[in-house]
Amino acid sequence: MTFGFPELAAIRLGYGLSPLMPPPKDAAAVLAAVDTAGPGPEAVTTDKAREMSLRLADLTKARKDGGEAEKLEYQVYNRELSRMLVRDLQRRMVRAVDDPVGFGERLVQFWADHFTVAPMSSGNQPLAMAFVDEAIRPHVNGRFEDMFFAADTHPMMLLYLNQNSSRGPNSPFAKRRPEKDFGLNENLAREAMELHSLGVGAPYTQDDVRQLAELLTGLGYTSREGFTFKPQMAEPGAETVLGKSYGGQRRGGLQDIQAAFRDIARRPETAQFVSRKLAVHFISDDPSDALVQAMAATWRDTGGDLPQVYRVMVTHADLASDMRKKVRQPFDLLVSGYRALGITGDDLMALDFPQLPSQTFDTMNRMGQPWSRQTGPDGWPEHADAWIAPQMLAARINWSLQMPSRMLKRQLPDPREFLQTALGGTHSEQLAWAVPKAESEVEGVALVLASTDFNRR
Repeated sequence: MTFGFPELAAIRLGYGLSPLMPPPKDAAAVLAAVDTAGPGPEAVTTDKAREMSLRLADLTKARKDGGEAEKLEYQVYNRELSRMLVRDLQRRMVRAVDDPVGFGERLVQFWADHFTVAPMSSGNQPLAMAFVDEAIRPHVNGRFEDMFFAADTHPMMLLYLNQNSSRGPNSPFAKRRPEKDFGLNENLAREAMELHSLGVGAPYTQDDVRQLAELLTGLGYTSREGFTFKPQMAEPGAETVLGKSYGGQRRGGLQDIQAAFRDIARRPETAQFVSRKLAVHFISDDPSDALVQAMAATWRDTGGDLPQVYRVMVTHADLASDMRKKVRQPFDLLVSGYRALGITGDDLMALDFPQLPSQTFDTMNRMGQPWSRQTGPDGWPEHADAWIAPQMLAARINWSLQMPSRMLKRQLPDPREFLQTALGGTHSEQLAWAVPKAESEVEGVALVLASTDFNRR
Protein backbone atom coordinates (compact mmCIF):
# COMPACT_ATOMS: atom_id res chain seq x y z
CA MET A 1 0.00 0.00 0.00
CA THR A 2 1.22 3.47 -0.91
CA PHE A 3 -0.50 6.42 0.69
CA GLY A 4 0.22 9.46 2.83
CA PHE A 5 -1.37 11.76 5.34
CA PRO A 6 -4.01 13.15 2.92
CA GLU A 7 -5.54 9.73 2.28
CA LEU A 8 -5.18 8.75 5.92
CA ALA A 9 -6.92 11.90 7.11
CA ALA A 10 -9.76 11.67 4.58
CA ILE A 11 -10.54 8.07 5.52
CA ARG A 12 -9.93 8.14 9.27
CA LEU A 13 -10.95 11.67 10.22
CA GLY A 14 -13.42 12.56 7.49
CA TYR A 15 -15.97 10.79 5.33
CA GLY A 16 -13.60 9.25 2.84
CA LEU A 17 -12.12 10.11 -0.51
CA SER A 18 -13.98 11.71 -3.40
CA PRO A 19 -13.15 12.15 -7.09
CA LEU A 20 -14.68 15.65 -6.87
CA MET A 21 -12.35 17.15 -4.24
CA PRO A 22 -8.78 16.61 -3.04
CA PRO A 23 -8.10 15.21 0.43
CA PRO A 24 -6.68 17.56 3.10
CA LYS A 25 -2.98 18.12 2.53
CA ASP A 26 -1.91 18.30 6.18
CA ALA A 27 -3.07 18.45 9.79
CA ALA A 28 -3.49 22.23 9.62
CA ALA A 29 -6.02 21.82 6.79
CA VAL A 30 -7.95 19.22 8.79
CA LEU A 31 -8.15 21.41 11.88
CA ALA A 32 -8.97 24.61 10.00
CA ALA A 33 -11.89 22.89 8.29
CA VAL A 34 -13.76 22.44 11.58
CA ASP A 35 -14.81 26.09 11.32
CA THR A 36 -17.20 25.08 8.51
CA ALA A 37 -19.26 22.91 10.89
CA GLY A 38 -21.19 25.81 12.38
CA PRO A 39 -24.93 26.39 11.86
CA GLY A 40 -25.90 26.89 8.23
CA PRO A 41 -28.77 28.75 6.57
CA GLU A 42 -30.93 25.66 7.03
CA ALA A 43 -30.57 25.80 10.84
CA VAL A 44 -33.68 25.28 12.96
CA THR A 45 -34.21 27.45 16.06
CA THR A 46 -36.06 26.72 19.26
CA ASP A 47 -38.46 29.55 18.39
CA LYS A 48 -39.26 27.90 15.05
CA ALA A 49 -39.65 24.52 16.74
CA ARG A 50 -42.06 26.05 19.29
CA GLU A 51 -44.11 27.59 16.51
CA MET A 52 -44.44 24.23 14.75
CA SER A 53 -45.28 22.37 17.95
CA LEU A 54 -47.96 24.92 18.86
CA ARG A 55 -49.51 24.65 15.44
CA LEU A 56 -49.68 20.87 15.79
CA ALA A 57 -51.34 21.25 19.20
CA ASP A 58 -53.88 23.68 17.78
CA LEU A 59 -54.62 21.37 14.86
CA THR A 60 -54.98 18.43 17.24
CA LYS A 61 -57.61 20.33 19.21
CA ALA A 62 -59.37 21.47 16.03
CA ARG A 63 -59.47 17.89 14.77
CA LYS A 64 -61.33 16.77 17.90
CA ASP A 65 -63.86 19.60 17.68
CA GLY A 66 -64.17 19.94 13.90
CA GLY A 67 -65.14 18.03 10.82
CA GLU A 68 -63.42 16.32 7.89
CA ALA A 69 -61.54 19.45 6.77
CA GLU A 70 -59.92 19.86 10.18
CA LYS A 71 -59.02 16.18 10.31
CA LEU A 72 -57.38 16.38 6.91
CA GLU A 73 -55.40 19.50 7.83
CA TYR A 74 -54.14 17.78 10.98
CA GLN A 75 -53.14 14.64 9.03
CA VAL A 76 -51.23 16.63 6.42
CA TYR A 77 -49.32 18.68 8.99
CA ASN A 78 -48.59 15.73 11.27
CA ARG A 79 -47.21 13.82 8.28
CA GLU A 80 -45.04 16.82 7.41
CA LEU A 81 -43.59 16.85 10.92
CA SER A 82 -43.08 13.07 10.90
CA ARG A 83 -41.17 13.35 7.63
CA MET A 84 -38.82 15.89 9.21
CA LEU A 85 -36.98 12.94 10.77
CA VAL A 86 -35.97 11.80 7.29
CA ARG A 87 -35.39 15.39 6.14
CA ASP A 88 -33.04 15.88 9.08
CA LEU A 89 -31.05 12.83 8.00
CA GLN A 90 -31.02 14.15 4.43
CA ARG A 91 -29.64 17.56 5.38
CA ARG A 92 -27.00 16.04 7.67
CA MET A 93 -25.90 13.73 4.87
CA VAL A 94 -25.78 16.61 2.40
CA ARG A 95 -23.40 18.56 4.61
CA ALA A 96 -21.22 15.49 5.17
CA VAL A 97 -21.07 14.58 1.48
CA ASP A 98 -20.17 18.11 0.38
CA ASP A 99 -17.68 18.89 3.16
CA PRO A 100 -14.25 18.87 1.47
CA VAL A 101 -12.50 17.56 4.61
CA GLY A 102 -15.32 16.09 6.69
CA PHE A 103 -13.66 16.32 10.09
CA GLY A 104 -16.02 19.04 11.30
CA GLU A 105 -19.11 17.06 10.30
CA ARG A 106 -17.65 13.95 11.94
CA LEU A 107 -17.26 15.98 15.13
CA VAL A 108 -20.88 17.15 14.90
CA GLN A 109 -21.94 13.50 14.69
CA PHE A 110 -19.72 12.59 17.64
CA TRP A 111 -20.90 15.38 19.94
CA ALA A 112 -24.56 15.00 18.98
CA ASP A 113 -24.26 11.35 20.01
CA HIS A 114 -22.25 12.14 23.14
CA PHE A 115 -25.13 14.41 24.22
CA THR A 116 -27.82 12.04 22.99
CA VAL A 117 -31.40 13.23 22.67
CA ALA A 118 -34.36 11.63 20.89
CA PRO A 119 -37.48 13.48 19.70
CA MET A 120 -40.00 10.91 21.08
CA SER A 121 -42.82 12.31 18.90
CA SER A 122 -43.33 14.13 15.60
CA GLY A 123 -44.11 17.32 17.50
CA ASN A 124 -40.62 17.30 19.05
CA GLN A 125 -38.72 16.54 15.84
CA PRO A 126 -38.05 20.23 15.01
CA LEU A 127 -36.74 20.76 18.55
CA ALA A 128 -34.34 17.83 18.16
CA MET A 129 -33.01 19.47 15.01
CA ALA A 130 -32.68 22.79 16.85
CA PHE A 131 -30.65 21.00 19.55
CA VAL A 132 -27.88 20.19 17.08
CA ASP A 133 -28.00 23.61 15.43
CA GLU A 134 -28.01 25.54 18.72
CA ALA A 135 -26.17 23.39 21.28
CA ILE A 136 -23.65 21.44 19.19
CA ARG A 137 -22.65 23.24 15.99
CA PRO A 138 -21.85 26.64 17.56
CA HIS A 139 -19.52 25.04 20.12
CA VAL A 140 -17.85 22.20 18.20
CA ASN A 141 -14.67 24.24 17.78
CA GLY A 142 -14.79 26.01 21.14
CA ARG A 143 -14.55 25.09 24.81
CA PHE A 144 -16.15 21.94 26.17
CA GLU A 145 -17.72 23.76 29.11
CA ASP A 146 -19.75 25.96 26.76
CA MET A 147 -21.09 22.99 24.80
CA PHE A 148 -21.75 21.06 28.02
CA PHE A 149 -23.89 23.85 29.45
CA ALA A 150 -25.65 24.58 26.14
CA ALA A 151 -26.49 20.90 25.56
CA ASP A 152 -27.63 19.98 29.06
CA THR A 153 -29.85 23.04 29.48
CA HIS A 154 -31.29 22.96 25.95
CA PRO A 155 -35.08 22.50 25.80
CA MET A 156 -34.72 19.21 23.92
CA MET A 157 -32.47 17.76 26.63
CA LEU A 158 -34.86 18.98 29.33
CA LEU A 159 -37.73 17.15 27.64
CA TYR A 160 -35.73 14.02 26.83
CA LEU A 161 -34.56 13.57 30.43
CA ASN A 162 -37.88 14.61 32.02
CA GLN A 163 -36.56 17.71 33.74
CA ASN A 164 -40.06 19.23 33.71
CA SER A 165 -41.07 16.73 36.39
CA SER A 166 -38.28 17.75 38.79
CA ARG A 167 -39.29 20.13 41.59
CA GLY A 168 -37.45 21.05 44.74
CA PRO A 169 -39.02 19.08 47.61
CA ASN A 170 -38.75 22.19 49.79
CA SER A 171 -39.65 24.69 47.09
CA PRO A 172 -42.62 27.06 47.54
CA PHE A 173 -44.38 25.21 44.70
CA ALA A 174 -44.09 21.81 46.41
CA LYS A 175 -44.82 23.17 49.90
CA ARG A 176 -48.15 24.56 48.73
CA ARG A 177 -49.14 21.13 47.37
CA PRO A 178 -48.05 18.56 49.98
CA GLU A 179 -50.66 16.08 48.77
CA LYS A 180 -48.94 15.88 45.37
CA ASP A 181 -45.65 14.58 46.82
CA PHE A 182 -43.58 16.57 44.31
CA GLY A 183 -39.88 15.73 44.27
CA LEU A 184 -36.69 15.44 42.27
CA ASN A 185 -36.13 13.77 38.94
CA GLU A 186 -32.42 12.97 38.91
CA ASN A 187 -32.17 11.96 35.24
CA LEU A 188 -30.50 15.12 33.97
CA ALA A 189 -28.09 15.43 36.88
CA ARG A 190 -27.08 11.78 36.64
CA GLU A 191 -26.49 11.80 32.88
CA ALA A 192 -24.66 15.13 33.10
CA MET A 193 -22.11 13.54 35.45
CA GLU A 194 -22.12 9.91 34.34
CA LEU A 195 -22.37 10.19 30.54
CA HIS A 196 -21.57 13.77 29.58
CA SER A 197 -18.58 14.67 31.76
CA LEU A 198 -16.99 12.71 34.62
CA GLY A 199 -17.86 9.20 33.48
CA VAL A 200 -18.84 6.04 35.31
CA GLY A 201 -16.51 5.30 38.20
CA ALA A 202 -15.43 8.90 38.77
CA PRO A 203 -15.23 9.99 42.43
CA TYR A 204 -18.71 11.43 42.82
CA THR A 205 -21.44 10.11 45.08
CA GLN A 206 -25.19 9.74 45.01
CA ASP A 207 -25.33 12.83 47.19
CA ASP A 208 -23.46 14.80 44.50
CA VAL A 209 -26.05 13.66 41.95
CA ARG A 210 -28.89 14.68 44.23
CA GLN A 211 -27.34 18.05 45.00
CA LEU A 212 -26.86 18.76 41.30
CA ALA A 213 -30.46 17.67 40.67
CA GLU A 214 -31.59 20.15 43.33
CA LEU A 215 -29.51 22.88 41.68
CA LEU A 216 -31.23 22.12 38.36
CA THR A 217 -34.75 22.42 39.76
CA GLY A 218 -36.66 25.32 38.28
CA LEU A 219 -35.44 24.62 34.73
CA GLY A 220 -38.19 23.63 32.32
CA TYR A 221 -39.61 23.92 28.85
CA THR A 222 -43.04 23.70 27.27
CA SER A 223 -44.09 24.78 23.81
CA ARG A 224 -46.55 27.23 25.36
CA GLU A 225 -44.15 28.91 27.78
CA GLY A 226 -40.83 28.24 26.10
CA PHE A 227 -37.62 27.85 28.11
CA THR A 228 -38.09 28.95 31.70
CA PHE A 229 -36.41 29.10 35.07
CA LYS A 230 -39.06 29.22 37.81
CA PRO A 231 -37.62 30.15 41.22
CA GLN A 232 -40.80 28.96 42.95
CA MET A 233 -40.01 25.39 41.81
CA ALA A 234 -36.30 25.55 42.69
CA GLU A 235 -34.93 23.94 45.84
CA PRO A 236 -34.02 26.81 48.19
CA GLY A 237 -30.61 27.23 49.76
CA ALA A 238 -27.12 26.31 48.66
CA GLU A 239 -26.26 23.01 46.97
CA THR A 240 -22.86 21.35 47.36
CA VAL A 241 -21.60 19.48 44.30
CA LEU A 242 -18.20 17.77 44.45
CA GLY A 243 -17.28 19.79 47.50
CA LYS A 244 -18.18 23.22 46.14
CA SER A 245 -21.22 25.28 47.12
CA TYR A 246 -23.54 26.93 44.60
CA GLY A 247 -26.48 29.22 45.18
CA GLY A 248 -27.46 30.02 48.73
CA GLN A 249 -29.57 33.02 49.63
CA ARG A 250 -28.80 34.65 46.28
CA ARG A 251 -29.98 31.64 44.30
CA GLY A 252 -29.13 32.80 40.77
CA GLY A 253 -30.74 30.09 38.71
CA LEU A 254 -28.89 29.72 35.41
CA GLN A 255 -25.79 31.54 36.67
CA ASP A 256 -25.31 29.02 39.48
CA ILE A 257 -26.03 26.10 37.16
CA GLN A 258 -23.52 27.41 34.61
CA ALA A 259 -20.88 27.77 37.32
CA ALA A 260 -21.38 24.16 38.41
CA PHE A 261 -21.17 22.88 34.83
CA ARG A 262 -18.02 24.94 34.24
CA ASP A 263 -16.33 23.43 37.29
CA ILE A 264 -17.35 19.88 36.34
CA ALA A 265 -16.08 20.43 32.78
CA ARG A 266 -12.67 21.49 34.07
CA ARG A 267 -12.15 18.52 36.38
CA PRO A 268 -9.37 16.04 35.45
CA GLU A 269 -11.88 13.15 35.41
CA THR A 270 -13.81 14.91 32.65
CA ALA A 271 -10.60 15.48 30.69
CA GLN A 272 -9.78 11.77 30.96
CA PHE A 273 -13.26 10.42 30.21
CA VAL A 274 -14.12 12.60 27.23
CA SER A 275 -10.61 12.43 25.73
CA ARG A 276 -10.80 8.66 25.76
CA LYS A 277 -14.25 8.73 24.22
CA LEU A 278 -12.97 10.92 21.36
CA ALA A 279 -10.05 8.55 20.82
CA VAL A 280 -12.36 5.53 20.80
CA HIS A 281 -14.61 7.15 18.20
CA PHE A 282 -11.89 8.31 15.83
CA ILE A 283 -8.87 6.06 16.39
CA SER A 284 -9.50 2.64 17.93
CA ASP A 285 -12.00 0.70 20.01
CA ASP A 286 -9.09 0.27 22.45
CA PRO A 287 -6.94 3.41 22.08
CA SER A 288 -3.43 3.53 23.44
CA ASP A 289 -2.86 4.98 26.86
CA ALA A 290 -0.24 7.30 25.36
CA LEU A 291 -2.81 8.93 23.07
CA VAL A 292 -5.50 9.30 25.72
CA GLN A 293 -3.09 10.73 28.28
CA ALA A 294 -1.69 13.23 25.77
CA MET A 295 -5.19 14.42 24.91
CA ALA A 296 -6.25 14.60 28.56
CA ALA A 297 -3.12 16.55 29.49
CA THR A 298 -3.83 19.11 26.80
CA TRP A 299 -7.43 19.31 27.99
CA ARG A 300 -6.27 20.06 31.53
CA ASP A 301 -3.64 22.56 30.40
CA THR A 302 -6.05 24.49 28.18
CA GLY A 303 -9.20 24.29 30.29
CA GLY A 304 -10.96 22.05 27.77
CA ASP A 305 -10.10 24.00 24.60
CA LEU A 306 -11.38 21.47 22.07
CA PRO A 307 -9.32 22.55 19.01
CA GLN A 308 -6.14 21.92 21.00
CA VAL A 309 -7.39 18.49 22.07
CA TYR A 310 -8.30 17.67 18.46
CA ARG A 311 -4.80 18.71 17.37
CA VAL A 312 -3.20 16.10 19.63
CA MET A 313 -5.37 13.37 18.11
CA VAL A 314 -4.94 14.49 14.50
CA THR A 315 -1.14 14.66 14.75
CA HIS A 316 -0.59 11.54 16.88
CA ALA A 317 1.25 8.51 15.49
CA ASP A 318 -1.72 6.28 16.35
CA LEU A 319 -3.69 7.83 13.51
CA ALA A 320 -1.54 5.80 11.11
CA SER A 321 -0.64 2.80 13.26
CA ASP A 322 -4.27 2.06 14.15
CA MET A 323 -5.51 2.14 10.55
CA ARG A 324 -8.63 -0.02 10.03
CA LYS A 325 -9.21 -0.37 13.78
CA LYS A 326 -12.68 1.22 13.47
CA VAL A 327 -15.82 -0.08 11.76
CA ARG A 328 -17.73 2.59 9.89
CA GLN A 329 -21.15 3.06 11.42
CA PRO A 330 -24.03 3.00 8.89
CA PHE A 331 -24.30 6.80 8.57
CA ASP A 332 -20.57 7.01 7.89
CA LEU A 333 -20.70 4.13 5.42
CA LEU A 334 -23.50 5.64 3.36
CA VAL A 335 -21.87 9.07 3.20
CA SER A 336 -18.48 7.57 2.33
CA GLY A 337 -20.05 5.47 -0.42
CA TYR A 338 -21.80 8.48 -1.94
CA ARG A 339 -18.59 10.51 -1.84
CA ALA A 340 -16.53 7.75 -3.44
CA LEU A 341 -18.99 7.52 -6.34
CA GLY A 342 -18.99 11.28 -6.90
CA ILE A 343 -22.57 11.71 -5.70
CA THR A 344 -23.10 15.29 -4.49
CA GLY A 345 -25.24 17.04 -1.96
CA ASP A 346 -27.40 18.33 -4.81
CA ASP A 347 -27.98 14.72 -5.88
CA LEU A 348 -29.12 13.85 -2.36
CA MET A 349 -31.31 16.96 -2.07
CA ALA A 350 -33.04 15.93 -5.30
CA LEU A 351 -34.34 12.77 -3.59
CA ASP A 352 -37.92 12.92 -2.38
CA PHE A 353 -40.42 10.52 -0.90
CA PRO A 354 -40.56 7.54 -1.28
CA GLN A 355 -37.06 7.25 -2.80
CA LEU A 356 -35.45 9.40 -0.08
CA PRO A 357 -36.17 7.13 2.90
CA SER A 358 -35.51 4.06 0.78
CA GLN A 359 -31.98 5.22 -0.05
CA THR A 360 -31.12 6.62 3.38
CA PHE A 361 -33.36 6.11 6.42
CA ASP A 362 -34.57 2.57 5.65
CA THR A 363 -31.09 1.44 4.65
CA MET A 364 -29.64 2.64 7.95
CA ASN A 365 -32.41 0.84 9.81
CA ARG A 366 -31.47 -2.42 8.15
CA MET A 367 -27.83 -1.84 9.09
CA GLY A 368 -28.80 -1.39 12.74
CA GLN A 369 -28.72 2.40 13.11
CA PRO A 370 -32.23 3.88 13.04
CA TRP A 371 -31.73 7.62 12.74
CA SER A 372 -32.32 9.53 16.01
CA ARG A 373 -33.54 6.35 17.68
CA GLN A 374 -30.70 5.40 20.02
CA THR A 375 -31.86 2.88 22.59
CA GLY A 376 -30.73 5.03 25.53
CA PRO A 377 -28.98 8.24 26.57
CA ASP A 378 -25.56 6.61 26.16
CA GLY A 379 -25.87 6.84 22.36
CA TRP A 380 -24.65 4.44 19.71
CA PRO A 381 -22.17 1.68 20.58
CA GLU A 382 -18.60 2.09 19.35
CA HIS A 383 -17.18 -1.40 19.36
CA ALA A 384 -16.99 -3.32 16.11
CA ASP A 385 -19.05 -6.31 17.24
CA ALA A 386 -22.10 -4.03 17.58
CA TRP A 387 -22.10 -3.44 13.81
CA ILE A 388 -20.99 -6.73 12.25
CA ALA A 389 -23.81 -9.15 13.12
CA PRO A 390 -24.84 -11.35 10.16
CA GLN A 391 -28.08 -9.50 9.40
CA MET A 392 -26.33 -6.14 9.44
CA LEU A 393 -23.53 -7.43 7.23
CA ALA A 394 -26.10 -8.72 4.75
CA ALA A 395 -27.66 -5.25 4.64
CA ARG A 396 -24.25 -3.73 3.89
CA ILE A 397 -23.65 -6.16 1.05
CA ASN A 398 -27.10 -5.59 -0.45
CA TRP A 399 -26.56 -1.83 -0.29
CA SER A 400 -23.20 -2.22 -2.04
CA LEU A 401 -24.86 -4.13 -4.87
CA GLN A 402 -27.92 -1.94 -5.31
CA MET A 403 -27.11 1.63 -4.31
CA PRO A 404 -24.64 2.62 -7.06
CA SER A 405 -27.00 1.77 -9.93
CA ARG A 406 -29.95 3.45 -8.20
CA MET A 407 -28.13 6.64 -7.27
CA LEU A 408 -25.85 7.28 -10.22
CA LYS A 409 -27.35 8.99 -13.26
CA ARG A 410 -24.41 7.83 -15.35
CA GLN A 411 -22.54 4.63 -16.06
CA LEU A 412 -20.88 2.90 -13.15
CA PRO A 413 -17.14 3.57 -12.87
CA ASP A 414 -14.58 1.01 -13.93
CA PRO A 415 -14.09 -1.10 -10.79
CA ARG A 416 -10.29 -0.95 -11.05
CA GLU A 417 -10.38 2.84 -11.16
CA PHE A 418 -13.01 2.95 -8.44
CA LEU A 419 -10.74 0.90 -6.16
CA GLN A 420 -8.16 3.68 -6.29
CA THR A 421 -10.73 6.47 -6.09
CA ALA A 422 -12.41 5.02 -3.01
CA LEU A 423 -9.39 3.77 -1.11
CA GLY A 424 -6.47 5.82 -2.43
CA GLY A 425 -3.80 3.15 -2.19
CA THR A 426 -4.84 1.96 1.27
CA HIS A 427 -6.45 -1.21 -0.10
CA SER A 428 -5.22 -4.71 0.64
CA GLU A 429 -3.49 -6.98 -1.86
CA GLN A 430 -6.44 -9.38 -1.67
CA LEU A 431 -8.91 -6.73 -2.74
CA ALA A 432 -6.62 -5.50 -5.52
CA TRP A 433 -6.48 -9.09 -6.79
CA ALA A 434 -10.25 -9.70 -6.58
CA VAL A 435 -11.69 -6.50 -8.10
CA PRO A 436 -10.33 -6.94 -11.67
CA LYS A 437 -11.76 -10.45 -11.71
CA ALA A 438 -15.35 -9.29 -11.09
CA GLU A 439 -17.77 -10.42 -13.80
CA SER A 440 -19.47 -7.03 -14.14
CA GLU A 441 -19.11 -3.40 -13.16
CA VAL A 442 -21.94 -3.86 -10.66
CA GLU A 443 -20.09 -6.69 -8.91
CA GLY A 444 -16.72 -4.94 -9.09
CA VAL A 445 -17.98 -1.72 -7.51
CA ALA A 446 -19.87 -3.75 -4.91
CA LEU A 447 -16.71 -5.67 -4.04
CA VAL A 448 -15.05 -2.39 -3.11
CA LEU A 449 -17.99 -0.99 -1.13
CA ALA A 450 -18.61 -4.26 0.73
CA SER A 451 -14.95 -4.93 1.44
CA THR A 452 -13.39 -4.90 4.87
CA ASP A 453 -11.08 -2.18 3.57
CA PHE A 454 -14.00 0.17 2.87
CA ASN A 455 -16.12 -0.78 5.87
CA ARG A 456 -13.28 -0.03 8.25
CA ARG A 457 -11.43 3.23 8.64
